[in-house]
Amino acid sequence: MSVKAKYQPVLDLGQQLGIKDGSVNEENGVLKIKGQANTQYEKDLLWDKIKAVGGESPSDLKANITVADDSVYHRHVVRSGESLSKIAKHYYGDAMKYNKIFEANTNLLSNPDVIHPEQVLVIPNL
Repeated sequence: MSVKAKYQPVLDLGQQLGIKDGSVNEENGVLKIKGQANTQYEKDLLWDKIKAVGGESPSDLKANITVADDSVYHRHVVRSGESLSKIAKHYYGDAMKYNKIFEANTNLLSNPDVIHPEQVLVIPNL
C-alpha cells in the first residue's frame, strides 16, 4: 500500500473541509501535505484524522497546515434542536462552557437559552 493510499481518509477530509492551497507529494516513502484550513477547529480535525491513521507521531507523513482565521476557534451554523450547551460540549468537551459562546455572540444573542437555526455563531478560542 502506498503512503498516499494509507492517508487517503485524511485527504478526503481535507476535501470535505475545503482546504485551500492544498498540495500532496510523496517522496521516498513520506507523504508531504500542505494547505490552509479555515479555522483552528478544522486544523484540529485534520490532525486528529492523521493521528487516527498514522499514530501519535507518524514518520511517514509531514504536514504543514495553516489557519486562515485564527481570531476564532470556529464559526458554527446552528441546526434545529441545538442549544449553546450542546454546541459547547461538541467543541470544548464541556457543556458548561456555553457561556463562553454566549459572551462571544452578544451581538446576535440576548439570551443564552434562545438560539435559532441558521445563525452563525463564533466559537471563541479558549
